[in-house]
Amino acid sequence: MNLEKKGSKTSNMPNVSNYESHLAPYAASSLNSRGRKIDEPSHPYRLEFQRDRERIIHSRAFRRLEYKTQVFINHEGDHYRTRLTHTIEVAQIARTVARAINLNEDLAEAVALAHDLGHTPFGHAGEKELNDLLAVHGGFEHNRQSLRIVEFLEKRYSRFDGLNLTWETREGIIKHSSDYDHPKVMEYLPEEQPSLEAQIIDFADEIAYNNHDLDDGLASGLLNIHEVEDLIIWKIAKKNYGAGLPDEPRERANEMIRSIINILVTDLIDVISVTMKNHGIREYGDIRRYASRIAGFSPEIAGASRELKKFLRERLYQHYRVARMTVKARKVIRDLFEIYTGHPDTMPASYLERSKKDGIVLTAADYIAGMTDRFALEEHNKLTDPMIRV
Repeated sequence: MNLEKKGSKTSNMPNVSNYESHLAPYAASSLNSRGRKIDEPSHPYRLEFQRDRERIIHSRAFRRLEYKTQVFINHEGDHYRTRLTHTIEVAQIARTVARAINLNEDLAEAVALAHDLGHTPFGHAGEKELNDLLAVHGGFEHNRQSLRIVEFLEKRYSRFDGLNLTWETREGIIKHSSDYDHPKVMEYLPEEQPSLEAQIIDFADEIAYNNHDLDDGLASGLLNIHEVEDLIIWKIAKKNYGAGLPDEPRERANEMIRSIINILVTDLIDVISVTMKNHGIREYGDIRRYASRIAGFSPEIAGASRELKKFLRERLYQHYRVARMTVKARKVIRDLFEIYTGHPDTMPASYLERSKKDGIVLTAADYIAGMTDRFALEEHNKLTDPMIRV
């Protein structure tokens, strides 16, 4: 397989290259990156994964995450998590884990910040609807869409489409998905494990969404703290916390959720460290050639995390109020898709022009997936309510 051309080295600039001298031998190094699709000169003060991170932060797709749903639609309240705040929490956890085991924080953060760029409006409800609508066209999956955004859809540079990120960051984005059979993954060595920096994103993502959804569910009143207190992970956290928990339910929940996050992050770090020691994993190549992923929880914590996910699915995601939001969200996505594919001239001129090359189905999907919740609702009103100005 032809590997991408590496960018020019920065080893002649100690103030930059020395930054990575503290990394473990099994960490990814930007100095040994497989490079970018379009070769670019290196920067005198920024390493390659750092540049990736900053390109992601400055992208339009990243800014739109502010108004995309996590669980609660944007207008439900100002204090619930959005896709952007979720992403920031994932990045914070990923950096903590990376620093603890001397991984490359820049790469871990870059993958974390990009991992949800491809999410539709209205969270997983929007993704499921778009996936159903595209079933005969290969379906829709937000990790593949995230890669499509950074490789093609972002238009910020005169020399290339997308963000021209390094191979390692793009690999981390697409391998956040478990769908390794998709043709798009073939470009990213599906027979190899991703970097450990990329592997920890799956678990940072899980830790973040389980705990902030628990927090938001309690704050909204959709979850009852007395039911939550029966969860294994809550009991473990209470035991670790010790005496002196606040009596007030909201304060008690805050203390316990903070304790749960600490337990999960610590367990992840400990398990990775023990696994590498027990299996003689010392070099970056050992990570990639290993038979399975190295990142993971201990059996006890993995079981407790599964129970928490099951609880949230049954008590929060399937709560009648969330279900009602889901029905409305899926209808908005479905209506927009049917209108755009049936009447392409209702899309902006740039999308209409692109549909001549990419086809109307893919173009409409790109347009809808990039929408924020509020834009999708406004667009739906304009196109379906005859009393609203278009």
